[in-house]
Amino acid sequence: MPKMPVLVVDDDAEIRSLLREVLELEGFVVLEAATAQDTMALLEREKPCLVTLDIRMGDDNGFQIARDIRAVSNVPIIIVTGQGDVIDRVVGLEIGADDYIPKPFHVRELVARVRSVLRRYESAGVQGADPVLTEKQTPDRKTRCLRFDGMSADLDQMQLRDRDGADCGLTSGDFRLLTVFLERPMHALSRDQLMDLTGGTLWSPLDRTIDNQVARLRKKIERDPANPQLIKTIRSIGYKFTAQVETLSDPS
Repeated sequence: MPKMPVLVVDDDAEIRSLLREVLELEGFVVLEAATAQDTMALLEREKPCLVTLDIRMGDDNGFQIARDIRAVSNVPIIIVTGQGDVIDRVVGLEIGADDYIPKPFHVRELVARVRSVLRRYESAGVQGADPVLTEKQTPDRKTRCLRFDGMSADLDQMQLRDRDGADCGLTSGDFRLLTVFLERPMHALSRDQLMDLTGGTLWSPLDRTIDNQVARLRKKIERDPANPQLIKTIRSIGYKFTAQVETLSDPS
């Protein structure tokens, strides 16, 4: 079985060397990038199965690199950084990162997080496919598609089309949250359940990650985000998806 490539993005050579040593011992092939330009070049050429990304990159901005990656790829992203602020964590997750590990970190925890994220993508049917998105990408089999309130969600391609048929441009995090709702319509889901079902970290009463993700998703799917009708807030519990969901044989 071929080894899975992981792209380590960090301007600190010592950190890159440490991650290379740890991940190679776990059987991964490690690619290294110290700049935004190198990151995008390796992403296109090598098609890694996962990216670890530092936020503070000297002249480059890690958040912008994450946005650039998400614009062209569904590859899992784990932010590994010395910035432990909650706002940085929320911003990272909102722009499409799949997990967040502050420095200093224990190497066993990092490996566990890497494998956990890869398992989530594999269970969602994403792993094993070309992670780089192209306009000409077409499935060679029937895909699972759900329709609600005039919108259609292709679960295999992780794509949501609006009421006019245009791509909504959801991040992988947005789409995982939407999928949880679509697969459990009319069910009240707690924030803890939503965090667990989307593969996030443990939730606490002061953690606004799920609320921020719901607010962002509402902007993409609600006819009037200021008066949401599809994702209802259930006081003291969490949220409920209230639209009727229809299963289609294909996304057309």
